[in-house]
Amino acid sequence: MISQQQLDQIHDFVAQSAISEELITALKKQHPDLHFSWCFEDDIGATATPYRESEGFNLYLVNSESHCSCLSNDPDSSSGVVIAEVIDDE
Repeated sequence: MISQQQLDQIHDFVAQSAISEELITALKKQHPDLHFSWCFEDDIGATATPYRESEGFNLYLVNSESHCSCLSNDPDSSSGVVIAEVIDDE
């Protein structure tokens, strides 16, 4: 389970930071009970819906209750967060 307070803290921290391996490491230290990963928005399947969209990144939740992990929008059944970096195609 991920609380709304945790999700807000994660969002705010990412919004104020450069997305990098160091960011993921810092998030793991701040929230040791959660799993974090980082990818590009293009790496996420077209059918997935972000839990929260922001400038430069989207947050997806990960449900690992069954054998395989899957994206979810239910914080009560989620144990991880994917930070999907959005790159503008200018």
